[in-house]
Amino acid sequence: MKILHLRKDCIGCNVCVEHAPDYWQISENDGKADLLNSLERNGEFSREIKFGDLDKVKLAERDCPMRIIKIQGKE
Repeated sequence: MKILHLRKDCIGCNVCVEHAPDYWQISENDGKADLLNSLERNGEFSREIKFGDLDKVKLAERDCPMRIIKIQGKE
């Protein structure tokens, strides 16, 4: 499974960082969340989810007010 993150629509609320700090951090440049260790393609950032981290990432997906975090390949 992997995370898809539409960074351009991020408002920098920090919810994703609170739930999964190993996956996101807030950029000092523009205050938006960066998906760490991700690949970018057409404005969409993606990264594999490590075994055991799915619950944290699901919380970030659920609580993101902009709904810009999606988990691809979930049950």
